Amino acid sequence: MTILLKIDPRNPDKETLTETSRILREGGIIAFPTETFYGLGVDARQEAAVEKIFRIKGRNIRNPVSVIVDSEAEVIPLVAAIPEAARVLMKNFWPGPLTLVFCAAPPVSSHLTGGTGKIGIRVSSHTVARLLAKRLSGPLTATSANLSGGQECSTAADVIQLFGDRLDAIVDGGPTPGGMGSTILDITVHPPLVLRTGAVSLTEILESLGIPPC
Repeated sequence: MTILLKIDPRNPDKETLTETSRILREGGIIAFPTETFYGLGVDARQEAAVEKIFRIKGRNIRNPVSVIVDSEAEVIPLVAAIPEAARVLMKNFWPGPLTLVFCAAPPVSSHLTGGTGKIGIRVSSHTVARLLAKRLSGPLTATSANLSGGQECSTAADVIQLFGDRLDAIVDGGPTPGGMGSTILDITVHPPLVLRTGAVSLTEILESLGIPPC
């Protein structure tokens, strides 16, 4: 049965964060609020847990799964290198809805990269999402709480209606802004390539990097 855990994003209580962290460390799957929509979270270091996401969402195993980390320091173990352009964007847009796609470090699971050899990472600007990643001391998956190709969820009630008892817990932090998801930007190529248009515009990205728009 899915546990519903209420939390105030303005003043998250330690008890709820501790319980959610326990569920994640034990291989459970949760829904949690982000700065855009609700996401599905597992400890991204546990392959069996990541596999649950694919089953629950009906997601193609070749479709990569991005992650949220607590800080730039948590990026280092996950990537082969951090290009200078990425450092600029991390400084200007993190925390926030910009997912940067890096060349993955060899230990990173192909479940996360979708066999591409690349991994998408962001630092969330949502207090709850970021604190969960901090408590986990590692990457937290951040794929949208939806069925593959379907509508994203903006409230805990939406998540319950969509997934029923298939999750271990739902962290109810109230409604999320919705709108557009995070922008996904491949930083392994030059100029960087937008893989998904989102909350951070290409114009903002190019201006930040000093690249004239086409």
